Amino acid sequence: MKTESESPNPADSAGIPAGSSVENRYENSPENISDIAAIETTDLTRAFGNLTAVDGVSIKVAQGEIFGLIGPNGAGKSTLIKMITTLLPPTSGSALVAGFDIVRNPAAVRRHIGYVPQSLSSDRSLTGYENLILSARLYAVPRAERAERVAAALEMMKLADAADRMVQTYSGGMIRRLEIAQSVIHHPEVLVMDEPTVGLDPLARRTVWEHIEQLRETFGTTVLVTTHDMGEARALCERIALMHGGRIKAIGSADELMRQVGAGATLDDVFVHFTGATIDSAGDYREARAARRSARQHA
Repeated sequence: MKTESESPNPADSAGIPAGSSVENRYENSPENISDIAAIETTDLTRAFGNLTAVDGVSIKVAQGEIFGLIGPNGAGKSTLIKMITTLLPPTSGSALVAGFDIVRNPAAVRRHIGYVPQSLSSDRSLTGYENLILSARLYAVPRAERAERVAAALEMMKLADAADRMVQTYSGGMIRRLEIAQSVIHHPEVLVMDEPTVGLDPLARRTVWEHIEQLRETFGTTVLVTTHDMGEARALCERIALMHGGRIKAIGSADELMRQVGAGATLDDVFVHFTGATIDSAGDYREARAARRSARQHA
């Protein structure tokens, strides 16, 4: 782990702590560290019997990039994320996350990523502080660093004043910020987020994304995020991948994809053009309603 007293290292520009296992596993590579992808999948496939949920997906996400994954329900987004986070083995193909193979070294992948699932994951019966301490222990943050890490995470997510409150008293936006804090307490290189703002009001959404941007600026974190909000994707993601039927239909910046569709095209037009689905069919209302119902049950 890099400390403030250590001398500068070229790896810092790539968001990689000097002396870390990340730097060491690339030290004999002919490539420059900054050119190595944070996430790279090659023909990644997952089948469930006769159903192929993810079909030969190849994507490359650069270090420090915020990359959006968009598609209607059933497109394969969640299955792809589960493989990338080692929760589900692929049927075929391969993937490297933070430089580690998801099949051959899943434990190493898990040590170098943070994951924010769509469902509520904080323990409502604990305080915000206790949730973060538990996460620090689970992510093997050294005991001597835990209190400092937790305090910094609470401050960054603007939760310091609520640290000693039970999570069951938090608003939906506060819970999401806490879950993000839990997922990055170990300073992961890659943060994977599944619909992080679903069910939140516009102010809470903006607050969550401001903090995600701050994480990227502070730690060089790479972010892979799924969203159904096309405006959100355009504003916050350098590139987006449109997924449909288990396959990637298009990848590029929002402006690039709109130009491909034609003059005057909107992101909604892009979505329909490449996926053959409407924004409504993506199920964002249903998912938002479910998330809000769940949040009320935990309030």
